[in-house]
Amino acid sequence: MAELLQISAQGTPNPNAAKFTLNRVVAAHGTTYRDAATANVTWAKQLLGIAGVVQVFAVNNFISITKTSEAEWSALGPRIERVLQQQFV
Repeated sequence: MAELLQISAQGTPNPNAAKFTLNRVVAAHGTTYRDAATANVTWAKQLLGIAGVVQVFAVNNFISITKTSEAEWSALGPRIERVLQQQFV
């Protein structure tokens, strides 16, 4: 039986960026996504499809999300975690 997905969200020194750590490897090499149309993985496309998300960076077991200054983490956080829960079960 696979281990249940765990996600831990942390702020960063940049108030417009947050780090989401998973108990799964999400990317073997550091990769930055800025455009849903050119992202080559479904979860990055979905994250960039969330209004207010402008950049996704992934390496090892974490994903860093950068948002617009107008977007609120209180609204984005649950939506981001829902995408991660669906994609990394």
